[in-house]
Amino acid sequence: MTENSQQHTAPATDLPTQYAPAEVEGPLYERWVERGYFEAHASSDKPPYTIVIPPPNVTGSLHLGHAFQHTLMDALTRRKRMQGFESLWLPGMDHAGIATQNKVEQQLAEEGKSRHDLGREEFTARVWQWKDEYGGKILGQMRRLGDGVDWSRERFTMDEGLSKAVQTIFKRLYDDELIYRAERIINWCPRCLTAISDIEVEYQEDAGELVSIRYGEGEDSLVVATTRAETMLGDTAVAVHPDDERYKHLVGKHIKLPLTDRTIPVVADTHVDPEFGTGAVKVTPAHDPNDFEIGRRHDLPNMTVMDERGVITVHGPFLGLDRFEARSAVVGALKEQGRIVAEKRPYMHSVGHCSRCKTTVEPRLSMQWWVKVAPLAQAAGDAVRDGRVAIHPEDMSKRYFDWVDNMHDWCISRQLWWGHRIPIWYGPEGEVVCVGPDEQPPTGEGWTQDSDVLDTWFSSGLWPFSTLGWPEKTPDLEKFYSTDVLLTGHDIIFFWVARMMMFGLYAMDGEAPFKTIALTGLVRDEFGKKMSKSNPNAVDPLVWMDKYGSDAVRFTLAKGANPGADVPIGEDWVQASRNFTNKVWNATRFALMNGATVEGDLPPAEQLSATDRWILSRLDKTVAEVDAFYDDFQFAKLSEALYHFAWDEVFDWYVELSKPTFFAGGDQARVSARVLGEVLDVMLRILHPVIPFVTDTLWTTLTGGETLVTADWPATVSVPGADAPGGFRDDAAEQEIALVQQVVTEVRRFRKDQGLKDGQKVPARLSLDGTPLVAHEAAIRQLLRLQPEGEEFAATATLPVAGATVALDLSGTIDVEAERKRLTKDLGAAEKEKAEAEKKLGNEAFVGKAPENVVEKIKARLTKAEADIARITTQLGNLPQA
Repeated sequence: MTENSQQHTAPATDLPTQYAPAEVEGPLYERWVERGYFEAHASSDKPPYTIVIPPPNVTGSLHLGHAFQHTLMDALTRRKRMQGFESLWLPGMDHAGIATQNKVEQQLAEEGKSRHDLGREEFTARVWQWKDEYGGKILGQMRRLGDGVDWSRERFTMDEGLSKAVQTIFKRLYDDELIYRAERIINWCPRCLTAISDIEVEYQEDAGELVSIRYGEGEDSLVVATTRAETMLGDTAVAVHPDDERYKHLVGKHIKLPLTDRTIPVVADTHVDPEFGTGAVKVTPAHDPNDFEIGRRHDLPNMTVMDERGVITVHGPFLGLDRFEARSAVVGALKEQGRIVAEKRPYMHSVGHCSRCKTTVEPRLSMQWWVKVAPLAQAAGDAVRDGRVAIHPEDMSKRYFDWVDNMHDWCISRQLWWGHRIPIWYGPEGEVVCVGPDEQPPTGEGWTQDSDVLDTWFSSGLWPFSTLGWPEKTPDLEKFYSTDVLLTGHDIIFFWVARMMMFGLYAMDGEAPFKTIALTGLVRDEFGKKMSKSNPNAVDPLVWMDKYGSDAVRFTLAKGANPGADVPIGEDWVQASRNFTNKVWNATRFALMNGATVEGDLPPAEQLSATDRWILSRLDKTVAEVDAFYDDFQFAKLSEALYHFAWDEVFDWYVELSKPTFFAGGDQARVSARVLGEVLDVMLRILHPVIPFVTDTLWTTLTGGETLVTADWPATVSVPGADAPGGFRDDAAEQEIALVQQVVTEVRRFRKDQGLKDGQKVPARLSLDGTPLVAHEAAIRQLLRLQPEGEEFAATATLPVAGATVALDLSGTIDVEAERKRLTKDLGAAEKEKAEAEKKLGNEAFVGKAPENVVEKIKARLTKAEADIARITTQLGNLPQA
């Protein structure tokens, strides 16, 4: 159990009296990095274990979501490193096209310039300059958290190697006819002037208006409803369901489109829901994705009515108006013509906004580059179905299949200057040439490169293998691909996870990019509300790290990490975790002061006390339990197991039960000191992946070892003379100590009920003969502050517990009459409460009419009153008799 430890007995002065995280964490982390503990080597003969970090945006800073996921990934890789794996946790950053370009454009705006004043080449150079100067702040913050990443392998989605990977896979997909160019409806930001992905669209409830408009005249008329009245200028049809009897006479006819001199057809399409609204919908193929599909089915023209900035480009009266100005103007004009049948405002409905600038997104028909996802998505689904990739928790698989089985083609072009430029060249005669990374682009007059760049998710979709050197067959790729675990939030399963699966299977000949997808929830505040920068509940984890230490933040996050479930967190919980790290520090310091050591082997079983055997048995079971929880990604459960073992069993019970032995000295004290050293050694090892700073500091002091980062992970507890498959277990010792705990717990409860102070000593007679408790009398007396019985001892209270009897002399320790009077008063109040509750619940008229929640509250009051009566009656019975 103590392999990698040196023969060492540490003086207590090695540890300060108080743990100061700010003084320990920074220097200790730099020492870990300088000594190369986190570096992984492809030449190693150790089995590989690989996690690639979800690359944070170069513009980003550490938020609680990062801290949460990084804590869990760090715990996984630290444990595997200790288990003897060549553990690689690969770091890096994403170039974050829109976000980064916006940062630099904001700088230029402060100088009174735009990117167009600089030109593409100079602007791109300016972005690189910004990246070198300001980007990557989050990397330093990751060090604060304790991320055990291999910094020698840090990657960036636009570095030379990853750029080559992007160009390579684009070329292969293009040659395989899986990339094409076409006009489709996309999400368009009129502020950023680019297409944006679905994940870059944030939906919120906006107060708009719903207007119902009559199209056509007389019997040849119908009513449509819309929240975007301005788009009616681009209507090219009205659609109804083919089975809707109300409109069968209109299908195939043309009706007048208000405010224009055009007529449009009425078409029958099964997309229309005849039960919703009037059962008739306006069709604007150039400005709505559903309408676009209807238009394709019925060969309708696509009429664009606004430009890239959301300004109306058609129909004289509205020409040049912003889309929202045009909305009011169009409604006003329709009112003048008597075309408005109904209005509803405010009308709350879900509206998409650009996640970067908060501008309302406009569905827009645009010529873009697309990935044909059907065969790629099929492969991504099959890899999970046939077991090559496991999704954890398993119930998240349905969401994954819902997405990959119904995926639409992916728009990969962005109208930006920062990013991977699309490797397509257009010739003067309409030629289109895709250029690979080792090919020369065509030259000559009239040849131009496509001006768009690729969606950021295109390059990050290659992350698990491009970071290892693909498309070259590198030793890193051979050693560390495929990666073992992708740990990420369930919110990006559709966007990033699915894309990595598609690209990884395609590029790596069917070998999936990871063996397990471990999905986490999202961090929320202590009341379960989503944290947001716009809300006062957003928390900067660095503030908590400064105040409580990084270990405390990490432990709090891990304790909340149930697979797939959201994680509530509040400052009180971080403070409680800080108390835990302090407890680990103080208890270890106490143990060192009392001779705890790892020197030599554990004593043979026959020399161990029942208390020693109990804690070693519990230690062995805890290691096995923690291992099982790790393998099942049950971070909350393993953290709880660690917490209760360390605080409750080691510090509150074993140390306290052993104090009489330590104070007495002698051979048994030396045995227990060696046992305590063993327990602390193993306990600090299994705590290390979650709280690495405090554990490494304590373990090196305890053992004289170099670092916990590369120390061995414990497997089983081995006690000479008591070897058994699966480790040391002693059920008899566990049962014996359980009796001791029962006695101490029951008597403590009685003392509290009698109003005795914690440190108040009470004379007691312990009748323990015939029970295993005899050997623990000294410890029981010390834990319960029980004095030996004197000559004038008079048992005023007797407690039978665990087969023994504890007789207490409370005379002189409490005012019996005053206590009897107080308890009698409390008993009367409880009996009155019980009677009132029973009366109400016995009234059938009341119960029948009262709201259910009111009845439940009264039932709860009755239950509590009955429990209070039983408790107080017992307390009165235990009072000394006059």
